[in-house]
Amino acid sequence: MGSGSWSTDVYDAAKRYRRATGTSAFAYSDSGARRVHDSLNPHGVTMRESRDSDEHPQSVAISVLFDVTGSMGTVPRTLQQKLPQLFGLLLRNGYAKDPQIMFGAIGDATCDRVPLQVGQFESDNRLDEDLGRIVLEGGGGGQMTESYELAMHFMARHTSIDCFEKRGRRGYLFIIGDEMAYPKVFGKHRRDILGETSTEDVPLSTVVREVTRMYDTYFLLPAGTAYAGNDKVLGFWRKLLGQNALELDDLDAACETIGLTVGLGEGAIDLDQGLSDLQDPEVVGTVSKALARIPARRGVTTSTLPPTDGTDRVARL
Repeated sequence: MGSGSWSTDVYDAAKRYRRATGTSAFAYSDSGARRVHDSLNPHGVTMRESRDSDEHPQSVAISVLFDVTGSMGTVPRTLQQKLPQLFGLLLRNGYAKDPQIMFGAIGDATCDRVPLQVGQFESDNRLDEDLGRIVLEGGGGGQMTESYELAMHFMARHTSIDCFEKRGRRGYLFIIGDEMAYPKVFGKHRRDILGETSTEDVPLSTVVREVTRMYDTYFLLPAGTAYAGNDKVLGFWRKLLGQNALELDDLDAACETIGLTVGLGEGAIDLDQGLSDLQDPEVVGTVSKALARIPARRGVTTSTLPPTDGTDRVARL
């Protein structure tokens, strides 16, 4: 996947059409859907791929997975509205040469109908379509844990990205949530939700080690959610990801935070330059505070490991 190019004109035309016809940007979910859309179903997926091509020879894989349980249900609607700003930063400002973005949604595998939804890596307006197919279930288990570990396991073992495999440069994974992960990926969930043949449990420490080998991984904890500012939740993620666990004072700044983080990681900007690129002055303070923990000198995405063809991940399924 990953062909084509983003067009704000196409996005705006679709937005006008929905407004004129009274159609929701999340029509699939708002129509009452209670099962994962076929195009986002992780069951039986061998790999979601981010590939180089003549059109996009220097692909950069960027994944944004967000919790859609409880108070987190507004996240995809906010991201959908800010897609032009995200692509504007990445493309117009040259933060990433050939960004390919995947969206996905996270629930609770112990109780939700739709615990994991995963799109394709896309470079064009099909991203808008992927967001529109996400089920905003709003459930969750109510125990301060959701299945973030299952989502990270999918990213580690069911994605194949050329930026890493050809050039030894990690992609980017952003998880937007407000709770903790379970301590392991349960074998039952591997089988029933992902369709894997192995039913062994996978410890969270193993999942984190595997996913951070391939992706610079960030956890964004937005204000206004159930556990925003919770020391236990924040401490949990900082133990796993260190300085890459970020607090976000305003969810409306999520896309800009993601865009600048990629620009910093790619060595395209420093933080001051990135902040000056933001079109909305109201988000500058939020982004500046969120990224203050990130070292001033970035661009440290080059892996010390040799490129791989991905067969090591397939062998573990």
